[in-house]
Amino acid sequence: MPNLNDTHNPSLRSWVDSANLEGNDFPIQNLPFACFRRRDTKETLRGGVAIGDQIVDLGALRDAGNFEGLARTGLEAAAETSLNHFMSLGTAYWSALRASLSAGLAEGSSAMNALKSCLIPQAEAEYGMPCVVGDYTDFYSSVHHATSVGALFRPDNPLLPNYKWVPIGYHGRASSIGVSGQSFPRPRGQLKAPDAAEPSLGLSKRLDYELEMGIFMGSGNALGSPISIDQAEDHVFGLCLFNDWSARDIQAWEYQPLGPFLAKNFASTISPWIISTEALAPFREAFSHPENDPQPLPYLSSKKNSTEGGFDVTLECLLRTEKMRAAGEAATTLSQSSFKHSYWTVAQMVTHHTVNGCNLMPGDLLGTGTQSGPSHEEAGSMLELSRGGKESITLPNGEKRTFLDDGDTVLMKGYCQREGFVRIGFGEAEGTVLAARDS
Repeated sequence: MPNLNDTHNPSLRSWVDSANLEGNDFPIQNLPFACFRRRDTKETLRGGVAIGDQIVDLGALRDAGNFEGLARTGLEAAAETSLNHFMSLGTAYWSALRASLSAGLAEGSSAMNALKSCLIPQAEAEYGMPCVVGDYTDFYSSVHHATSVGALFRPDNPLLPNYKWVPIGYHGRASSIGVSGQSFPRPRGQLKAPDAAEPSLGLSKRLDYELEMGIFMGSGNALGSPISIDQAEDHVFGLCLFNDWSARDIQAWEYQPLGPFLAKNFASTISPWIISTEALAPFREAFSHPENDPQPLPYLSSKKNSTEGGFDVTLECLLRTEKMRAAGEAATTLSQSSFKHSYWTVAQMVTHHTVNGCNLMPGDLLGTGTQSGPSHEEAGSMLELSRGGKESITLPNGEKRTFLDDGDTVLMKGYCQREGFVRIGFGEAEGTVLAARDS
């Protein structure tokens, strides 16, 4: 198992009782980062670390004079109004702060009283973006999603010939990315029905979600200096949940020949907590392409990537309609999949992104693309679940959907679980579709 240390010890318990509860997303083995403040206050956003149902206020911890050396430098950076500075410091600082927090939060720690005074209940917090996202790139890394969607539009040729050779991606818009709790009006754009003589401007009737993971970059690379496959994850700060909302009818008309544009840039939602790659070490997966598929070119291949390049993250998408909300009903699961099915690894996406000399910056975000599994029930979008809108999805309360209605709330969850290790989770990414605004 790669890069395991004392912070991964499954017998480690915290003096924060809620962190020890079975099924809790944030045990002491996790310790993810976010930016937060107390709800309904004018407090400045600052870094925080989740432990059980609490947040370690890194601003308060910094002011109390805790930690030394690399951990102290990391703490000072992580306590700022965004995590960009902390992200830029690199793995030694990230790991040192995480180790110090783990030791301080562990049962029997002499630092318990000092840290206890820095705790704020998550129920009293609201979240901001964890960092300033300078650039955003969305990949297309699920071969199951690419094949399923391709078959809807190109039944005889669902997967284009470059897919199995190159990690496909496009540059999106960073300004419309929001944190969990985001709501947005139904988008409008140019639409063209198959039997229409010309397009028209109208509201999207085929609004969809995409179940993805987000990859936050840490330390960047200089312009013109590619990142090698074995160095790639040294530049990755961590992973989050990501919903890349999509207007399928706008997309169908506009995407040729340059790809997504207005169909994608009206909103994207991330979970507030970023799970470090160090915390994910116990949940690594071997990576390979099927024997009969083209094998990755040398710059996208290494022994390390083959033995541990994948991440086994269970992903779940749930829907709560306006009717369900009014009746006090819980959200219902639409599908469940896993990031282990990704055709390209995190390291391969980072490496390919920089092979031409592109410079990535701390806080840049990479979307993985929709993470669908091999079965229809594991589809990561309504486009796939409804087979292009041809089959309705019946919800437990009798409502039907092919695409999203106004008032619908989509929740995405994720967690890692493996025998011999403590389960860790990603929290939630929640977003709601509002009625369109007047033009």
